[in-house]
Amino acid sequence: MKKILIHVILILTFIFIYLLQTIFFSNFTIAGIMPNLFVILMLYIGLYMGTRIGIIYGIIFGIFIDIWIGKTLGLTSIALAIIGILGGLFDKTFSKDSRITVLLMGVVSTIVYEVILCFMQYIVIGVNIDVLQFIQVLSIEVIYNILLIIILYPLMKLTGYEIESEIKGDRILTRYF
Repeated sequence: MKKILIHVILILTFIFIYLLQTIFFSNFTIAGIMPNLFVILMLYIGLYMGTRIGIIYGIIFGIFIDIWIGKTLGLTSIALAIIGILGGLFDKTFSKDSRITVLLMGVVSTIVYEVILCFMQYIVIGVNIDVLQFIQVLSIEVIYNILLIIILYPLMKLTGYEIESEIKGDRILTRYF
């Protein structure tokens, strides 16, 4: 029952983040650039729920984002699924207890997401890429995401370990012994 509640809360969180991103952050941009809360959510899911669930949520959430925003269907799904995989790899490699480590994970995730999305748009749609503008947008988005991770980290850590213990159960200790 708790697992179902966790998944329902994650879906409601996704809807809340979508509304927050489209309504609130569209009014608070830095040079016209918004943070990407979806990358932070997928990193969170990958870190605390594992790679497999990160891939599933990445694909599902990406399809909804593509449908709602009207981009090419599937590109955001692939990019978010890769962030879910990356979160699972970070979980196995690094500690989630350090705020600095989680900040660095957020930076790497944001960069990987934007590079993959830009590369796929270039290949699939044929969008021309201005490298300097891309670096400028990426830099501002990384800074924005860092600020949001600093604010959200205590909540992420508190809820993350509860979710991890429920989803992964006793399998958490097996990798340390």
